Amino acid sequence: MRVLVAAVGRLKQGPERELAAWYCKRAQATGRPLGLRDFEVIEIRESRAHDVERRRVEESIALANVIPPDAVVVVLDQRGENLDSPALAALLQQWRAQDRAAVCFVIGGADGIAPNLIDRAKLRLAFGAATWPHQIVRVMLLEQLYRSGTILAGHPYHRA
Repeated sequence: MRVLVAAVGRLKQGPERELAAWYCKRAQATGRPLGLRDFEVIEIRESRAHDVERRRVEESIALANVIPPDAVVVVLDQRGENLDSPALAALLQQWRAQDRAAVCFVIGGADGIAPNLIDRAKLRLAFGAATWPHQIVRVMLLEQLYRSGTILAGHPYHRA
């Protein structure tokens, strides 16, 4: 099963980009034997529209265009479900067992995601009620994907 992260905005050179790349590489190495492959981060350019709703719609259209057909869509949303790491790992395992071709985690821009894209989501996932910078959310998500792989592999990285 392919694992994609589609995110509005580009990480600039620096510690966030390096950490995201490090976790992505580790997630790929850990996930490959488990059937989780092709970890990929797709960066979507931020809309330059002046109107908030137009920005949200333009970015959501761009995000929707990179989601593979029949992919499980997971939208990062502070109003979503707060799952612990074993629960996220279990969902990945379940989707893989269902022979899903891909799972796509969607991180919207500063103005959020259009309702029609949120409606496509199988899961709305939150990392707590706090508002996090999108760059940090991307790193946190990639770390959780790596952690999920270690949980499924029985690796001692995750300690409850």
